[in-house]
Amino acid sequence: MALPTFHATTILAVRRDGKYAIGGDGQVSVGDTVMKSGAVKVRALKGGKVLAGFAGAAADALTLFEKFEEKLERHPGNLARASVELAKEWRSDRALRRLEALLIVIDRDNAFMLSGNGELIEPDDGILAIGSGGSYALAAARALARETSLPPAEIVKRAMAIAGEICVYTNTQITIVEPTS
Repeated sequence: MALPTFHATTILAVRRDGKYAIGGDGQVSVGDTVMKSGAVKVRALKGGKVLAGFAGAAADALTLFEKFEEKLERHPGNLARASVELAKEWRSDRALRRLEALLIVIDRDNAFMLSGNGELIEPDDGILAIGSGGSYALAAARALARETSLPPAEIVKRAMAIAGEICVYTNTQITIVEPTS
């Protein structure tokens, strides 16, 4: 018997005018059952200067957070280099290659989505989203960014609420993380 599919996340990151924020919903679903409503899938790294969020298997994502923190230690202040190094290792390492998760990482100057296929995507507009409700959150955030002067955290909050109203695998128990000063 096949295990049910986990639908675990919507993560949204927004960067604009030197400010940035990341948010994630709290729902974890297995098949058509909500298993948890208050999961936290976003966090601050490097003393609060780098923000990260994951979609996918939690244990895999925690492993990737650790690997990414190692890359940040090796390349301090260089999110782009740390991201490239993680993407290369993730794709080439036999054990890491099997991890089923996506990461979004963001700082004042950069935002990237990383995958185990070696994908490293930097958005044109500073907005990235992943997970089950990612496309809904992305569309809402882009509209809010184009039509308002809201700060990133408020865009994340409103766009995630919209995604939570549309996507059955996304709830409105949202955790938002901003950089620490």
